[in-house]
Amino acid sequence: MRQPYPVLRSSVDPADETFENNRSANLEALEQLSKALGKANAGGGEKYNARHLDAGKLLPRERVEALLDEGGPFLEVCALAGLDVDGQRPGAGVVGGVGVVSGVECVITASEATVKGGAVSELGVRKSARLAEIADQNRLPSISLIESAGADLPNQSKIFIPGGAGFRDITRHSRNRVPTVCLVFGSSTAGGAYIPGMSDYVVMVREQAQVYLAGPPLVKMATGEETDHEELGGAEMHSRVSGVSDYLARDEMDAIRLGREIMAHLEWHKQGPPPRTHVEDPAHDPEELLGIASADLRVPFDARDVIARIVDGSRFSEFKPLYGNTLVCGWAHLHGYPVGILANNGVLFTESANKGAQFIQLCNQSSIPLLFLQNITGFMVGRKVEQEGIIKAGAKLINAVANSTVPAITIMVGGSFGAGNYAMCGRAYQPRFLFTWPNHRIAVMGGKQLAGVLEIIKRDAAAKKGEEVDEDNLKLVKMMIEHQIDSESSAFFATARLWDDGIIDPRDTRDVVALCLSASHSAPVHGTSTWGVFRH
Repeated sequence: MRQPYPVLRSSVDPADETFENNRSANLEALEQLSKALGKANAGGGEKYNARHLDAGKLLPRERVEALLDEGGPFLEVCALAGLDVDGQRPGAGVVGGVGVVSGVECVITASEATVKGGAVSELGVRKSARLAEIADQNRLPSISLIESAGADLPNQSKIFIPGGAGFRDITRHSRNRVPTVCLVFGSSTAGGAYIPGMSDYVVMVREQAQVYLAGPPLVKMATGEETDHEELGGAEMHSRVSGVSDYLARDEMDAIRLGREIMAHLEWHKQGPPPRTHVEDPAHDPEELLGIASADLRVPFDARDVIARIVDGSRFSEFKPLYGNTLVCGWAHLHGYPVGILANNGVLFTESANKGAQFIQLCNQSSIPLLFLQNITGFMVGRKVEQEGIIKAGAKLINAVANSTVPAITIMVGGSFGAGNYAMCGRAYQPRFLFTWPNHRIAVMGGKQLAGVLEIIKRDAAAKKGEEVDEDNLKLVKMMIEHQIDSESSAFFATARLWDDGIIDPRDTRDVVALCLSASHSAPVHGTSTWGVFRH
């Protein structure tokens, strides 16, 4: 049945100079993204990859590829964690995301064994925790592909406590009847041994998997006992003697076959409603998103032009179109899933904040997931809006975002500054998934604004002391601060520190959101009518 929502019109002109400038800048940023992803995909580099292959092993990404259903999607998460961060490899030593195995959507995590033998770094622990959070929030079974030397010992002080939470998460998934499967491909020592130990199902590869709390050298130091790798923790021993292993695989491909077999016999069923069977492509070309997304965030663009290129049939039922027009709200379908969309069209005023809070309540009333398209400089400031109660309105919107129980997905399509980040469901408000476009910028405030505020403060302080301002020094400080803030505001800086789940090509937004919605519907989709106190 054809959707009755009206089709959005669009006046985007691909021949316009601004469009062409945006497209050029976004293509350049995507080239930078491609190079960064190439570094992450390279693992430990040519030398260590060759050593791994010479041992007759599959590379971690090859293991993931073999595990996935043929032609099935893989939504990689935090692919650039650790990029240009001191002491970290791009990817943080972990490959992870959401994929389909034997028809079951699940979270897949693979040790990057070519990086320090799969030893877990500080950011690797944080990335693994994020993947566990995705599994928990969306009720997704997990498959771990393990070959790990345990904690990166020189950095143990940064890993010890949060690393323990990872083992806790595995057992809690089991308690919640969400299965965890572990395929062990190589040496898994100390903390690496607890992952199979905690998992519901364990497969070990013959003459390759070695799982023990301490290897032969440490055992000899601690107890004086002479032993070898196989009798201490080999796959045969764990499959025949200790019972730590449930299945003994002939080789890596057999382990992957067994993992797929386990997922098949789970008879896993989604608990959320299925999508509509009739799906329309957008009436407007998603390719044009590259020219719509502003490379210079001071140049605004209409959020409706983005919506028109990602939702089914470009059909959108707008809510309160004449009120609070700096926040666009309305209903649509995306790959058949119903969504309530909140998209910024300027700074948030009292009216737009009130409108957003009401819209979130309505979506919860009907158990409709939320999609936030965030491009926000923050809330309006000044005497007039303060007297009108902008703080109350902003608190109301943040209250609604924080207490909403339907799945929320956030895409950063532009700026994300100040409390606007919170009000539009930034990372701190636990959206199920959060991805960014390469033009994304994020900070408490922009570099020029922050430098200007500090200049006013320094001049006022000098005036109170009756001192002269050192203009040359002040100019230098402003330049340094502006440069620092601007460099720390980029999409690449943010994604390297796991402030989001990854940078995506704007043209892929529709499919990425659809994968997120599909994963979210593995869990029940229920709204709430319970909120904190709304200040009036």
